[in-house]
Amino acid sequence: MKIALLGATGNVGRRLVAELRSRGHDVTGIVRTAPQDDPGIPLRIADANDADALAGAIRGRDALMVSARFVSTDANVILGAMRTAGVSRVLAVGGAGTLFVAPGVRLLDSPALPEAFRPEVNAGAAFLDALRASDTDWTFLSPAANFGPGERTGTYRLGADDLMRDANGESRISYEDLAKALVDELETPQHTRRRFSIAY
Repeated sequence: MKIALLGATGNVGRRLVAELRSRGHDVTGIVRTAPQDDPGIPLRIADANDADALAGAIRGRDALMVSARFVSTDANVILGAMRTAGVSRVLAVGGAGTLFVAPGVRLLDSPALPEAFRPEVNAGAAFLDALRASDTDWTFLSPAANFGPGERTGTYRLGADDLMRDANGESRISYEDLAKALVDELETPQHTRRRFSIAY
């Protein structure tokens, strides 16, 4: 498939590039400014908040993947650019903040969430709300609370709207395994117009 990847040079974006390329997909990165190092894929320069520029950058792609900070993006601008470009499918790397930690209580509602994280988490919640209100073919994958570099184990659990923890009470997943799960979803859709989650 022909994939446009917004945020291709970020921590998760680079893992998505590697996973997509290993499976033979045609990947074009969408970046605001050219990176200092070569990401190994063609790049198109476009600001995610400029609907016309973004539409031009993603036109002709089968799907858009979003792996960018929510505080620097606007889901409605992205959705508008997709309509203009004729791209009907978006898969977004989400956050854990909108997952439920108790009945009716999301992580972002919990006092355990550090204040420094709240702007990004709240922006992620707004992004998910915009997807839910749209008529786009969307998928939003929320990682575990502890999300960082690691191994591509291929062994993890998929869930829905609740924060998952292991037997030791830890909630964690690697960038690499999340990338695998999201590309699996791209190739074999199981969560169309839904959020799903991932954890060990």
